[in-house]
This record gives sequence, structure tokens and C-alpha cells, in this order.
Amino acid sequence: MTSRSVTIQSVDRAVEILERMARRGGCASLSDLAHDLGLSRSTVHGLLATLKQRGLVAQETNSLYVLGIKLFELGTVAVSRLDLRTSAGPVLQRLVDEFQETAHLVVADGLEVIYIDKRECSRSMRIVSQVGYRLPAYCTAVGKAILAFMPTEELDRLLASAELRAWTQNTITDKQLLKAELEKIRRCGYALDNEEIFEGLSCVGAPIRDHTRQVVGALSIAGPSVRLGPDRRAEIIRAVVAAAAQVSYQLGYREPLPEGDEQEEIDADREPIGRSQRG
Repeated sequence: MTSRSVTIQSVDRAVEILERMARRGGCASLSDLAHDLGLSRSTVHGLLATLKQRGLVAQETNSLYVLGIKLFELGTVAVSRLDLRTSAGPVLQRLVDEFQETAHLVVADGLEVIYIDKRECSRSMRIVSQVGYRLPAYCTAVGKAILAFMPTEELDRLLASAELRAWTQNTITDKQLLKAELEKIRRCGYALDNEEIFEGLSCVGAPIRDHTRQVVGALSIAGPSVRLGPDRRAEIIRAVVAAAAQVSYQLGYREPLPEGDEQEEIDADREPIGRSQRG
């Protein structure tokens, strides 16, 4: 029997409990988990008792189960091994210092992005993102910057069964329009989020590559749309693209990014393609 065919049911169920709790905001009752997993209360109780013993969950006085501190310890070790986060940290901070806005670093997981670093300044707009948070890739600048350079076959596979939910009136919900937007991003090397996921929030993102020339993440600057308007956006786009190129270089990427006549001119007045689908 090969290792890939082995699945330990109890371990699989325990991991699913942790994932379900995370989706519920980090806490859940025994009844909620039993319902979510389609298991008996006694089975779920036994699994929770084991997880509790190992510090992976804890039980509050109101009988709710919460994710345990042990998960933070394990997650911290995992994140510390991410060369991407180590290399990008100082670069993100310089962006924050220069523009006094929020800077993000993400990696992709299917049609979602996971935020692995976030830097803010005192005047930053309070943004819902936080380290460990997931958001859709198709309506975030960082996400679109990654999707644009994904192999066509992989992108088509992900989109085939996906529903593009409208987060705002600017969200691109048509798959063909999304592909057209991604083609623009491939040509110009940066992505824009013009209030496509949150009203009043705009972002500029660019992809990060490693020594294999593959896109392994993306970084961005995010802030209130009134502060990231066309008069300031061109400067921010150049800085974000340069920052992503610097991190890419630190990760071993050596092929130069397009410059001069080879790079599509920055269009600071570009409107989100999502607006055109409203007619």
C-alpha cells in the first residue's frame, strides 16, 4: 500500500474539526460541530477531548470550544520558515513609511489568497485583513496579480466550478471579463482593486517570483480610494512594482522585468472592468 492511499479517519476528522472551527471564527459548540461534520455528538466529543488534551483546542465556561494556543505556536514555526515573508518584511515596511498606507503580502490557495504579512501606519485606514485571513483572489489586487500569471489550464480548472460572488458593485462576476482583466494585468505587470471587495478601499498589487520564475505571492498597497486616486496612483504603481521586483530578486529571480518601451504605460486612470458589466 502506497503512502498516498493511506488516510487515518480519526486524524482526518480531527483536522476537519479544526478547519470548521476556524471558519466559524475560531469557536464552536459541540452541537455545531456535530451538525457540520454529520457525526454523532459522542464521536465529536471524543475527538475534541483528544485535541483539548494536546492544547489544540480549549473549552470556555459557556461550553464553547475555541482554537488553542498550541495552533499559534505551530503556525508561528511554519510562518518563520517562509523565505518569502522574511525577504518581503523590510520592503513592505519601506512602502508603509513612504506612502503612509497599509502594505500586504499574500500567497495563493486556489481561488483565495492568504495574508501572511501586513504592515500599517498610524493613519492607515482600518482594513479587515489580518495575518492568516483569507479573501477571494478574483476581486483583490494581490489575488488578481497572482491569477494573471497562473497557467491557463489551472486557471480554467479553478474557474470552472467557481461562483464569482459580487462583493461590491465593482466586483467582476463574469468569468470572461475576469480573464480579459487578467490579460491586461499580464501585459502591464500590476493589478488594481478599485473598490471591488470593499466600498471605499483601493489597492495596487504586483506579483512576486522566485528562482524558478514562478509567481509565488504578491504584495500591495491598500488605502482609502480618496487617497489612492489617479493623481497619486501612478507613483504608487511604480513603487509597488519595484518592491515586488526587489523581493523577487532576493528570492533568486534574475530575469529582468520589462522596462522602457517593453512595458505597457501605466494607466493611472484605469477604471475597474467590473463597472462595464453593469451596462
